[in-house]
Amino acid sequence: MATAVADLSEDAIMAVLDQVMDPEIPVVSITDLGIVRGVTIDPPRVFISPTYTGCPATVAIEDAIRQALDANGFRNVYVERRLFPPWTTEWISERGHERLKAYGIAPPSPSATAECPQCGSADTQEVSRFGSTPCKAQWRCNACKEPFDRFKCH
Repeated sequence: MATAVADLSEDAIMAVLDQVMDPEIPVVSITDLGIVRGVTIDPPRVFISPTYTGCPATVAIEDAIRQALDANGFRNVYVERRLFPPWTTEWISERGHERLKAYGIAPPSPSATAECPQCGSADTQEVSRFGSTPCKAQWRCNACKEPFDRFKCH
């Protein structure tokens, strides 16, 4: 039987969620990606929005959240998926942008061109609208010739 949680607070739950990494981009947390849309205490719930409807990582993310909550004594916190409003790249935190870039993925931006995460050049071009995952596109840098993924803006 689970024991009572001493610190059932939004901050305590968010601290746990901040340690749950995205399964497809293991250097960025689900909080950095803006997947976590909120936490309530009464009733205890975590609200998440997948990066897009049908994202194959959604179930893995929900499982990772459940495991992290359980491991930290939050067994009574329910994980609820919300599709509205739909996730947007505007929800990615500044830290998330920095981590994506450091990992070699160009973060989303309103610019028509992407900045190369390898060398910083703006002399880049989209090679394919389809990247390593459906939420990213494949780009190439004309300066350093390296390929890279760019988060699609939506």
